[in-house]
Amino acid sequence: MSVVVVSDSSSRLGADERKQWNIREVPLHVLVEDQDLRDGVDEIPYDIHDRAKVTTAGATPAELTETYRQALADSGGDGVVAVHLSSALSSTYSAAVSASREFGAAVRVVNSRSAAMGVGFVAKAAARSAAAGADLDTVEDAARAALTRTQVFLVVHRLDNLRRSGRIKTAASWLGTALSLKPLLRLDVDGRLVLDQRIRTVTKAHAAMVERVAEVVGDHGADVVVHHVDNHDAADELGAALTRRLPQLSSLTVADMGPLLSVHVGAGAVGVAVHVAAQH
Repeated sequence: MSVVVVSDSSSRLGADERKQWNIREVPLHVLVEDQDLRDGVDEIPYDIHDRAKVTTAGATPAELTETYRQALADSGGDGVVAVHLSSALSSTYSAAVSASREFGAAVRVVNSRSAAMGVGFVAKAAARSAAAGADLDTVEDAARAALTRTQVFLVVHRLDNLRRSGRIKTAASWLGTALSLKPLLRLDVDGRLVLDQRIRTVTKAHAAMVERVAEVVGDHGADVVVHHVDNHDAADELGAALTRRLPQLSSLTVADMGPLLSVHVGAGAVGVAVHVAAQH
């Protein structure tokens, strides 16, 4: 058998990708009124990000334990590497660490320190290693190495979702005063959402995001996913700008941000997850 990789629904990995790389997925939760909806399992309203009384929750220890148990059995005892949403953004990582204790060293939990396809890139790096027949230590190492080559940038149109969610606690000062600010945000090395640049217009913010991605990629190859919340046209334009700016990209796709992250960043948000190719 071979090592099995587990991730969560924040990764935005499509069903075909998960099947191709044998990646198991644990659903995260969107809580709306009296309903607990599982991301990737239950039907979630398309306008969930516009609803006032909505919160999110991480995967439960029971869900994680069951998924790890099945994945470990399917690996034939070779082990499991679990890659989850940044611990700074979700309780899922801490729950995963607790759940993994039942299995000892056979289940390794990796804090992606990322979100959206930033999580997916790390999970795929681990899965590629597993598919090549690598042992548990090597697959875990592949995931951790991918962390250093993955970055996520984000431009939000509205600040009220972020205020409600409390996902930018350190930015209260500029959130409170910047009435027309369209900030360029990024996930830092600890997986926290922080201010990268103060910008006044969406157009300039998107242009700045292209330049920041170009700085990260340099002359290297890279895979890029442009995410959006109900803003496909802007995401397509951003993708075209990145393709012109970085003709050496290995791949570029456009995908929605998913309901869980949409609740926190609001309508119109556009983000870029970039994974720079390993240098040999």
